[in-house]
Amino acid sequence: MPWKLLTRAGHRVTFATERGDVTPAADPLLLTGVIFGQLGAEPEPKQFYAELTRAPEFQRPVSWQGLDVSAFDALLLPGGHAQGMKQYLGSEELQAKVRAFAALERPIAAICHGVLVAARAGILKGKKSTCLPAYMERVAYWSTAWKLGRYYRTYPAYVEDEVRAGLSSPGDFVRGPTHLMSRGTDADDGPAFVVEDGNYVSARWPGDAYRFACALISRL
Repeated sequence: MPWKLLTRAGHRVTFATERGDVTPAADPLLLTGVIFGQLGAEPEPKQFYAELTRAPEFQRPVSWQGLDVSAFDALLLPGGHAQGMKQYLGSEELQAKVRAFAALERPIAAICHGVLVAARAGILKGKKSTCLPAYMERVAYWSTAWKLGRYYRTYPAYVEDEVRAGLSSPGDFVRGPTHLMSRGTDADDGPAFVVEDGNYVSARWPGDAYRFACALISRL
């Protein structure tokens, strides 16, 4: 969704993966449905994803090692909870690139588990932030564990706990309204929630992605 809104606004997006040698792919369960075809993406984001898979910039990502961070106007850290995300969430090489970009004081946006990358890179001190709330992660895990095991628990610690630890004070964490099903859309992002602090934007989960992208676009 951020790719769709950014490119529609006239921005050029570059995708980066660990080695840049293969085309990335979304978590298939979020496209087909997590449980009996339910709990996955809505039709509109699926349509946007189908467009994304045909985009040259998605098919030919660059490597983290080859990134010249000064060549970019903004950084977006996407989320995801599948076990394969650990390649991205735990990369010290990527965290070093994030720190280097943060030093440029240009816009940074992180959503869901992507906030973990920012926290682990140590760039959230003095910032207010949200992320995937523990109650959302807990409900998702307990409602699917009977079929998917620990699929919804990427790490033993909750994302919220680790992000809180990366902030300067407890009051810098903003959980947002408590709900489980309300999602923003391209036409109405009213149900969504983001936290904006200077050049940094954070959001909780895919239901916030439209407003999240618009907040980044406004900074660009």
